Amino acid sequence: MEKNRENRNNPNQDLPQDLNSNLGLDTQVNTNNVIVRPMGKEDIEGVHMVEVDCFDDPWSKKSLMDELKNNLARYLVAELDSVIVGYVGVWFVVDEGHITNVAVHSNYRGQRIGDRLVEEMVKLCKSEGLVSMTLEVRSSNTIAQNLYRKYGFKMAGVRKEYYSDREDAIIMWNQLSEL
Repeated sequence: MEKNRENRNNPNQDLPQDLNSNLGLDTQVNTNNVIVRPMGKEDIEGVHMVEVDCFDDPWSKKSLMDELKNNLARYLVAELDSVIVGYVGVWFVVDEGHITNVAVHSNYRGQRIGDRLVEEMVKLCKSEGLVSMTLEVRSSNTIAQNLYRKYGFKMAGVRKEYYSDREDAIIMWNQLSEL
């Protein structure tokens, strides 16, 4: 997860009404209907809405747009019925992928959308010839830690007081191929 960003667990009440109407708390999703695809500039508004829902210090629309121009960054979105419900990002650093963000709108968590996003990002990194991936995750976020373990990530260390609220981050690595 991104340094100094904090997950929110409460639903966002400031989203535009049209997005909130598609994101009812009782919504059940058939993940086969979720499309995971590369993020484009037409997705910035929807990704920003997910950012605002998920993080106390969300990236700005300009920051998200800048990431699209970054040749070392790759972003995937999860789309359901033309609505962006989640996204994942990675930075390519030499032969490693550093996951920057994994975010799913709070009304869609627990329905394997994050699972799909991480799975597709691992596939993308392998196809690009990366040998390993890394990320930081809150020490309290055991759900995310278990998801990352499912895709081969292992705990490799701790960054003390990494987040702005002083919570530690668990550093996780995934060795994609033999050196």
